[in-house]
Amino acid sequence: MTGTTLTPNVLLMGGPQIADGDRIQYTANTAERFKLFRGNRYEHFEPTPEFSDHGGFRLQVFVWQRSTFVAE
Repeated sequence: MTGTTLTPNVLLMGGPQIADGDRIQYTANTAERFKLFRGNRYEHFEPTPEFSDHGGFRLQVFVWQRSTFVAE
């Protein structure tokens, strides 16, 4: 069985310290909020109409809105 590699389509901007490699992501629906799990919390990013060329990919820009913590 061969693995499936998803082509990145999102660039996450703003918010708390996030490694550059984690700012490039894939989402199936670029019209909805993207949640990035970061240990004990989620970082929420909203889509914008902007695009950026990055690392050979054309990525839709999502901007940070807030953090929410995982319930214990």
